[in-house]
Amino acid sequence: MGPLAPAGPGQSPGLPLRGEAFGGMVGEDGGEAGMQGLRFDAVELPRAAAEARARVRAFLRAERAAGHYAAHRNSWNSFDPAFSRRAGAAGFIGITWPSAYGGAEQSSLVRFVVTAEMLAAGAPCGAHWIADRQSGPQILRHGGERVKREILPRIAAGECFFAIGMSEPDSGSDLAAVRTRAVRDDAEWVINGAKIWTSNAHRAHYLIALTRTGEAGPDRHGGLTEFIIDLARPGVSVRPIHNLSGGHEFNEVVFQDYRVPDDMRVGAVGEGWRMVTSELAFERSGPDRFLSDYRLLVELIERLRGQDDPRSAEALGRLVAHLAALLRMSTAVAGLLDRGENPAVEAALVKDVGTQFEREIPEIARLLVSCEPSLEEDDRFAETLAHVTLHAPSFTLRGGTREILRGMIARGLGLR
Repeated sequence: MGPLAPAGPGQSPGLPLRGEAFGGMVGEDGGEAGMQGLRFDAVELPRAAAEARARVRAFLRAERAAGHYAAHRNSWNSFDPAFSRRAGAAGFIGITWPSAYGGAEQSSLVRFVVTAEMLAAGAPCGAHWIADRQSGPQILRHGGERVKREILPRIAAGECFFAIGMSEPDSGSDLAAVRTRAVRDDAEWVINGAKIWTSNAHRAHYLIALTRTGEAGPDRHGGLTEFIIDLARPGVSVRPIHNLSGGHEFNEVVFQDYRVPDDMRVGAVGEGWRMVTSELAFERSGPDRFLSDYRLLVELIERLRGQDDPRSAEALGRLVAHLAALLRMSTAVAGLLDRGENPAVEAALVKDVGTQFEREIPEIARLLVSCEPSLEEDDRFAETLAHVTLHAPSFTLRGGTREILRGMIARGLGLR
């Protein structure tokens, strides 16, 4: 299995879950159950997407030929600033943004194709990933003009990296439990509190932090505001959280009288909940939610190639079919984003189903191939399996746990 194949002539990568968009379910009495619709309409990729696919494949071939990275050792959380600078120079970051801010003014569907090809090729995109996927689009839509002109071109050039400042100690996945507080002081805000599990905060230039600026209200969604945090300014410290293998990706970020100018605010005061839910739609719906361990699937197919084993063929067929469905669902969400909509429920469904798929791949691989995972072995399959096994527990946690996501999906369908 090589890079992701484009749709053929007349084919659409959309996955219709109903006649048009899953408009309702049939109840026991034959009538509709009264659910709201999930919008997974069929989407036809524009010609520009096919052109972008060819360009990014050529770029990635040249990168591998130059020895800049090994596909089976990388995924979208592999942090490589030099690669990000080259990707930015080639025009593969900030694809949808206006040219005034360093972008290419292409559609979300073009960006989807480029993103999927990067993931399929195992490109080390981690340095620019958060900034390109969600922080940049948030700033473009809701940031001030000074911030747009100072930050967005640097992101598009692959020279400015972001972390996510949502989760807090002792709060789990409950974003409404934010206790980090920002207090107005003339033209600035003073922030005190902490964020946790902030991936690559020790290497990022900024993060967007969700803070409490007012009363929560009866639904606990009020009184929240987002700010762009310059991690080089005084008043903020980054403390490492090492994983079981000794790796350092996660961090705790602590604010002690950190002062941020008001023009570094994202959105209006008190609109933080709306900001963060729209940001999560970008985070949850993309192909990174089901392609994190795509290279393991490739290595598994290569390892089993030529074997006459019905059990293995059935398992691989199921995985490939599952992948095809997820690609179509995610493309449909990209189409909704391209129309300026906020597909929060659809994104939650893609993330829930997609990360479960990611968790299944290493488990199935272990059952089909007798192999001891090792990062030290000169065996592409064993090395890839070891890498994925170390990260797989986080797949269904990052971006929202499955319990939180399923609650959102149920609410969106009118079931609660």
